Amino acid sequence: MRYYIVFDIGGTYVKHAVMNEHGDFLEKGRYRSERHDFHQFRDDLLNVVRQAQENYQLSGIAISSAGSVDSDIGHIGGSSALPCIHGPNFKEVFGGATGLPVELENDANCAALGELWKGAGRHCRDIAFVIVGTGIGGAIVKDGRIHKGAHLHGGEFGYMLMDVRYENGRIECKTWSELAATSALIRMAAKEKGMPERELDGEKVFALAESGDEAAQKAIDRFYFSLAQGIFNLQYAYDPEKIIVGGGISSRPDFVDEINKRLSVLLSLVPIAKVQPVVETCQFKNDANLLGALYHYLERHGELGEASGPSH
Repeated sequence: MRYYIVFDIGGTYVKHAVMNEHGDFLEKGRYRSERHDFHQFRDDLLNVVRQAQENYQLSGIAISSAGSVDSDIGHIGGSSALPCIHGPNFKEVFGGATGLPVELENDANCAALGELWKGAGRHCRDIAFVIVGTGIGGAIVKDGRIHKGAHLHGGEFGYMLMDVRYENGRIECKTWSELAATSALIRMAAKEKGMPERELDGEKVFALAESGDEAAQKAIDRFYFSLAQGIFNLQYAYDPEKIIVGGGISSRPDFVDEINKRLSVLLSLVPIAKVQPVVETCQFKNDANLLGALYHYLERHGELGEASGPSH
């Protein structure tokens, strides 16, 4: 049995787990993320590693993180809620301090790999993974592997232009994130109701709709249609076996039904479109990033064994 310490670096918390090569969780915990001081960030993470080493002989460190992760070199580019993580070489810093191999990957890619390994994407080779949160992100899996693209922007679905208008010599446009992220839902509901956005969140908008509030119902309908429109476009741009959706909104029990209703309408408007997208929700929710980070580590070190996902 081999043991690994796995981290999911988020904007508020760093989640961690001791796991074996089969993806079983042996211990789990979390601590507050240090945003600005990398020395403190490093010490916090190393303390968790040392505590785990008191009970387990660790074989390696696997990390999921926001940002444009260069898995080969060990740098995290781009930007995130944790400015201090952008710049240092994680493989050198944490590998040098512990003597353990270190592997890291982008959080959306990790979530997709977790679902590919043991969740909704199991036995699939081509999937699109969409995360709906404050913005929209995701990942592309092609032939069982993450496709990062030429500029590490593969899966940045939120940038897709969804509503482009040319009027009176002016061009106006909105991205998928601006129309179908949870922040967009809140903004639309607040506008419909004539109230400040700070007084609403996603749960409140749905609660208002369920109580009969027409403004909230209208905002939710527009939100679902915008989400379905992006999913429709992904299906015909990439043609995956499945489109798997994660994020808090996907936990709603009627989520897939609501998306499928809107997809049926869109398909009826485009008669030549014959493929109905297969939409499913993320199975592992908050644990998908940890699972995927471990999968990424095992794959890079040739240690997947009998617990592997699709053959490569």
